[in-house]
Amino acid sequence: MAFMANWYDDMIYRKISGLANNLDAPLVGWVGDDFTGAAAVMEVLSFAGLPSLLFLAPPKEDELADCEGLAAIGIATLARSKSPDWMAEHLPPLYRFMDEVGAGLVHYKICSTLDSAPHVGSIGKAIELGREIFGAAGVPVVTAAPELRRYQAFGSLFCSAMDRVYRLDRHPVMAHHPVTPMAEADVARHLAHQTEIETGCVDLEDLAAGRGAERLGSAGNIWSVDMMNEDHQAAVGELLWEGRKERRFVVGSQGIEYALVSYLQASGQLDSDKTPDGLGANPRIAVVSGSVSPISAAQIGWARANGFTTIRLGAADICRGGDRAEAAEAEAFDAARAALDAGAPPLIFTAEGPDDPATAEVDAVAGDDPAGAQELIGKALGRLLRRLIVEMDLTRVAVSGGDTSGHACEALGIYALEAVAPTIPGAAINRARAKGRMNGLEIALKGGQMGSPDFFGWVREGGGVRP
Repeated sequence: MAFMANWYDDMIYRKISGLANNLDAPLVGWVGDDFTGAAAVMEVLSFAGLPSLLFLAPPKEDELADCEGLAAIGIATLARSKSPDWMAEHLPPLYRFMDEVGAGLVHYKICSTLDSAPHVGSIGKAIELGREIFGAAGVPVVTAAPELRRYQAFGSLFCSAMDRVYRLDRHPVMAHHPVTPMAEADVARHLAHQTEIETGCVDLEDLAAGRGAERLGSAGNIWSVDMMNEDHQAAVGELLWEGRKERRFVVGSQGIEYALVSYLQASGQLDSDKTPDGLGANPRIAVVSGSVSPISAAQIGWARANGFTTIRLGAADICRGGDRAEAAEAEAFDAARAALDAGAPPLIFTAEGPDDPATAEVDAVAGDDPAGAQELIGKALGRLLRRLIVEMDLTRVAVSGGDTSGHACEALGIYALEAVAPTIPGAAINRARAKGRMNGLEIALKGGQMGSPDFFGWVREGGGVRP
């Protein structure tokens, strides 16, 4: 990693009192609305040569020593699955922390598939709270990330699923999401249901004509920003970085970091580095999956055909609670332990895709509280993973599902992650920071809609760039 001298000269470079008094001002401070997405930001920056660390809760004083020499710092939350009232209580302290450490840009990280609704994971509410702290300037919203096959053109978001790209409201997963189904592809219109702040779009013609800065500076609105390719990324990165003094608070996916890296490299402020190698194979791994996406279903099918033992967790029984929940969890653990004893990595899953009968069964048990049901399932998977690591002495694991990843990391007592080996974009293998047994654990966190069919095999082999 190398920076040009003027990068430091131009930074908001200062130290502060209180909890963050050991931190120099980072390039980016980000607050993630889920764990996998927050980890994806760290991956983009770290593998571009910008050392980054993701905390899974506000860092304690003794944990801040881990931040020395970092270019970026993040904090993950479960905001994507929480109410506006929860966000009003929990997000402002995190925003203030990022303000106090002097981050050049403060990024509220959202999913590249725009997961949100007025009542849960409200991006509009997160923006309102951010404006109370960072001022009423216009807020750029960059959801697209071309490296992930997420594109925005003239305001509408398009996302991949397997070998095709769909408009968001016709996406086979997101249009039927169990908690936040997407009925609107226009990002600004989607956000308009979550806030009274006026929304607009910086579109492809604005970028081509150099009108982006003018549009963003014209009013204190929310501006969704188009992005389709590498050239657009560099242009958007310039808008964000050069406009940071007026618009320090930004919202979006890891497309924001891809854009910043593109601009910093194109402008000579950041050298390109070699992508890290893989970690080497480790056949003794365990995987848990709480995702119901068809992409995750394909990955489970690949794993079954390639040496993994797939084990179904009785998710509906977990939601029912009591003796049935305890029995379902114990049965899954015993099967996973037997698989490891036989030399096969276990993959504990709740469903194989949205059409799996188990999905409908969970929905029926959950009734009008699907988020509560998902929390119960996620915590059960986290407990199972912890038992397997401790009792079977595992050093590498993988988790599928954004909310599941958050619950798993909580169960493991992990307080921070650093990206150490790439796989697919957005799902690196990380090294855990923890007190005790989980310190140094290698853990890959993957969103449900992400990844190649052989993802779990890739993690088993230790990651690394493929030709």
